[in-house]
Amino acid sequence: MAILERVDTGPVSRLTLNTPEKLNALSDDMLAALQTELFSIADDPTIRVVILAANGKAFCAGHDLKEMTRGRQAPDGGRAYFADLFTRCARVMTTIRDLPQPVIAQPHGIATAAGCQLVATCDLAIAAEGTRFGVNGVNIGLFCSTPMVALSRNIPRKKAFEMLTTGQFIETDRAIELGLINKAVPDTQLETATNELAEIIASKLGAAVRIGKQAFYNQIEMPLDGAYEYTRDVMVENMMIDDTAEGISAFIEKRPPSWAGS
Repeated sequence: MAILERVDTGPVSRLTLNTPEKLNALSDDMLAALQTELFSIADDPTIRVVILAANGKAFCAGHDLKEMTRGRQAPDGGRAYFADLFTRCARVMTTIRDLPQPVIAQPHGIATAAGCQLVATCDLAIAAEGTRFGVNGVNIGLFCSTPMVALSRNIPRKKAFEMLTTGQFIETDRAIELGLINKAVPDTQLETATNELAEIIASKLGAAVRIGKQAFYNQIEMPLDGAYEYTRDVMVENMMIDDTAEGISAFIEKRPPSWAGS
């Protein structure tokens, strides 16, 4: 049984965390599997959207604490292992951000610590109603410093700091209000709602979406004048694409576009 399942349906690739007995913890093996599949998807021009889901009663409970405990048994107390672990986890998160395709998280149950980080890292998120999100490491004496990076870039800083220092959960209504997720739906509708969003995005010109995702994250960290200068050049490059010209002509002529590429 694969710990990470991948199913491609046309232009949509669904990755499903599949260690429900461990609440889909980000173990060494899970991080490796995610990294391998994300690299594979990045190089696949036929895939336009990625969905990240999970089997069992929880989306992801964060790092595997049993593995972390074993890591402390090393002669250095685990310092080298932990540095490598958090580096590998950060690489998975940055790979999601750098992936040409948009990534939609589909959380349910709970998404805690690095599991909440995973949701915050994805470009979009649709959750099952009642899903709980938390960065709860402080409750066991481990401040969620690496999950904080993605969380504090998703929600207002005072609310992020409150979650980090109290270890308390928020539920879907609050997660929508803060901007951690896009919307919540009944659990029975979760997969359908996520697929519908993926199909809408996949129907757009793939080249434009890839350009746009990269530009979105690049400009958001720039000063205003620099962001406009940078996105001006991005728009120019987008306009040079033949399929973009076709899309504009189709709109003017009130007909569906006939795109040659992806």
